Amino acid sequence: MNFRIGHGYDVHALGDGLRLVLGGVEIPHTKGCIAHSDGDVLIHALCDALLGAAALGDIGKHFPDSSAEFKGIDSMLLLGRVVVLLAEHGYKVGNVDVTVAMQRPKLRPYIDIMRERIAERIGIDVQSVSVKATTTEHLGFEGEEKGVSATAVALIYRE
Repeated sequence: MNFRIGHGYDVHALGDGLRLVLGGVEIPHTKGCIAHSDGDVLIHALCDALLGAAALGDIGKHFPDSSAEFKGIDSMLLLGRVVVLLAEHGYKVGNVDVTVAMQRPKLRPYIDIMRERIAERIGIDVQSVSVKATTTEHLGFEGEEKGVSATAVALIYRE
């Protein structure tokens, strides 16, 4: 088998009164991501990790924020397109691991549903999807509640 690993990172500023969508789940909060799409940093980082593993560029190359086609788009649709692109290049997803950093709200109650939605969209077992959340102990833009960031690692393979 041919194994490849990719890494992804994304950041969005937070704004008052906007929707907060992470891992395909809308989370009640007073702030949401300022973005061209739905601002799902978790899914954006994951898309970049998958694309990077296959050396296919990044999310901005395939889904530019200058395109009206992607204005307000559900990032889970983008993830689905990335998986199709990987398959067209002969790759399957082995496992993924994502970490979200934001001070509030607590994400633990939403992690299992995020994992289920991601697994379903990618077409892998939920046990192959890890989602973690952390605060930054009130440090940096995440800790000051000015933004949210996510990192992702993905393993893809060819049989």
